[in-house]
Amino acid sequence: MHTVKILPDDIEIKVKDNTDLLSAITDAGIYINSDCGGNGTCGKCKVIIKNGYVLSCQTNVTDDLVIEIPYSSRIEEIHALIDTAEQTQESVFAYQPLAKKVHLKLVQPSLENNIPDYERLKSKLEEKLSISNLKIGLSLLKALPHFLRKVEWDFTASLVESDGGYEFVQFEPGDRSKDIYGIALDIGTTTVVAYLVNLDSGKVHCAEATYNQQISLGQDVITRIMYSTEKKGLKKLSQMICNTINDLIAALVEKSGISQNDILAVQSAGNTTMIHLFLGINPEYIRKEPYIPVVNFPPVINAEELNIKINPRGTISCLPGVASYLGGDITAGVLASGMDRVEKASLLVDLGTNGEIVLGNSDWLVGCSCSAGPAFEGVGIKCGISAIDGAIQSIKIDNGEVTVSTINNKKPKGICGSGLIDIPAELLRNSIIDRSGKFRKESVKSNRLRKNEDDEYEFVIVSDKDSHIVITESDIATLLRSKGAVFLGMQVLLQEMKLKFEDIDRIYISGGFGTALDIGKAILIGLLPDLPDEKFSFIGNSSVAGAKICLLSKSAREKAKEIVGKMTYIDLSTNPKFMNEYTSTLFLPHTDIELFPTVKRKLGI
Repeated sequence: MHTVKILPDDIEIKVKDNTDLLSAITDAGIYINSDCGGNGTCGKCKVIIKNGYVLSCQTNVTDDLVIEIPYSSRIEEIHALIDTAEQTQESVFAYQPLAKKVHLKLVQPSLENNIPDYERLKSKLEEKLSISNLKIGLSLLKALPHFLRKVEWDFTASLVESDGGYEFVQFEPGDRSKDIYGIALDIGTTTVVAYLVNLDSGKVHCAEATYNQQISLGQDVITRIMYSTEKKGLKKLSQMICNTINDLIAALVEKSGISQNDILAVQSAGNTTMIHLFLGINPEYIRKEPYIPVVNFPPVINAEELNIKINPRGTISCLPGVASYLGGDITAGVLASGMDRVEKASLLVDLGTNGEIVLGNSDWLVGCSCSAGPAFEGVGIKCGISAIDGAIQSIKIDNGEVTVSTINNKKPKGICGSGLIDIPAELLRNSIIDRSGKFRKESVKSNRLRKNEDDEYEFVIVSDKDSHIVITESDIATLLRSKGAVFLGMQVLLQEMKLKFEDIDRIYISGGFGTALDIGKAILIGLLPDLPDEKFSFIGNSSVAGAKICLLSKSAREKAKEIVGKMTYIDLSTNPKFMNEYTSTLFLPHTDIELFPTVKRKLGI
């Protein structure tokens, strides 16, 4: 074993001989950039040792060591992704949460009233709740007789939903019926969000968000699937997401002052790969033709099976998914938006790490994953970052002057998703780039446009003693590929259903952008269709919102299954239109400018 001291955190950890530094840093609970999953190709996991900079993923520990993690290699703590706003669709569903606590006072047995203890309990509970199909574990049954007499038959029974009925979880003295909680969980590829929900009131008690620890082994699902096929890779990835969730639970428990034993249920939503990795299920065949997951409807799991730190007899439920690349997070989004309950056709566009789209109404649903990549979350962009404090979320350029707005008005640290949409729009509007996304080097006279150390042109957004934030020509090309995939994904779904954008009543935008996304600029670059602003609705993190709705309602959980049952998955990787027309989307806003009449007028084309 060797000691590794990590600066400037001043953390010391013990690691086995020949452990790579990336694993050591991750095990120390420090988030570090590593887009390639430790293959040594992205060059983002640099750390400083006495001989200078090294890639942590390619450097093994063979002796005691002191390392420094520079700011450029770090992934900072998330503050800006939590949104506990109530979703209007919650009122649609009857209140019937995944877990219950019921205060009971039983009549004591006597010679005249000699019903056995458990039957006495079942009878009273079935009468009070009008439920049947109750189950109890052997250990609880063994403890029951002594417990009932000790508390003089006045106690609270905790139950969780199980196989169409309920199972007893614990018994507590007196009335503790209001001390019952569940967790709504969004297991994202990049971030994980957890809401602590009081199951008695139905209200969010508090919320936390953090990075998915798996990002140190790859920023996208394909890289992680590949890592899972390596020796002990699946076990490590599964442990990482479980550790991430447990860290969130610990933070929620500390913030709220409750007991972990009072958390009786977790309702999670996530893409298909994330759910497989969470449950420790091999995701290998998700990426291999014909792209088949092991399961779309995961079984309910006891918390102790995954070592999730809630009540050990509590349950872990996962919303069902549709296909390998259309998971339970999108099912949750459809549920939260309510698009499946109206006659007019709507679009759901989830601008997360992957980019998923659903088109439909109360009669039918079609969906796709458009392989947009994680660019809109800052991945693969030179100065791109997640939505943390100091992230540039909006940009305006007038007469060469650049004005930026950052999250929580902190000093600029990088550019997050909404800012990355603003930049090409503003550069185009000011004729700094042409419609192909290339800098107009000959005609633009600005000291902000210059060549960098890699002999590539870049435009300086912020440059001072604390920050040097730029957008490069290759960054813009990456953003064009991402926006093109999203727009064409919408087009393909509409074509499959013989519809046009004008036929769409509403477009729901889900993801971490929130209201910071400028619809006009998203249209200007060709990310969103040229429709009136009133047709667009922001619904925030619809994955965690849908998970919360299902945590609180059995009818919502049934509706989620119904949504999956009527959704058709369109595989864009084999769709001729997508393959043939993709290059036409790599212009601003599009090669066919007639698709964007208002942009055509604004640009004077």
